[in-house]
Amino acid sequence: MTEVHEALRRWASGLYPLEAGVDLLIRVCQGRFANPGQPWVERGDDPNWWSIDVEQMNEDNYNALSGGEIRLLRIAASLLGGPPVDLSRNLAGLDPEHIQLVLAAVAHAGGSHEHG
Repeated sequence: MTEVHEALRRWASGLYPLEAGVDLLIRVCQGRFANPGQPWVERGDDPNWWSIDVEQMNEDNYNALSGGEIRLLRIAASLLGGPPVDLSRNLAGLDPEHIQLVLAAVAHAGGSHEHG
């Protein structure tokens, strides 16, 4: 995990949907969707502070991505406070590994990780 990924996790800490969205971005595609080269990954005033600008997570910024990657980004954006996502349209077409990551993210967003 990179320093940026750690900083994004600190930014999201304590808000389950944000934690879930950030974790999904970090865990898919070897973390490339949570790297500074993405238009939605923003550096704060403090050089150790990074955040996600969910308004930048939109179709205009999803150039040259596969359909599955776009679906994952839509779901992550929704968890991060972006527009609601139609799961019936966006889960279909994901590979089994990515479906497992999405299910884990949704469970985390709902607080299931706190149950014994």
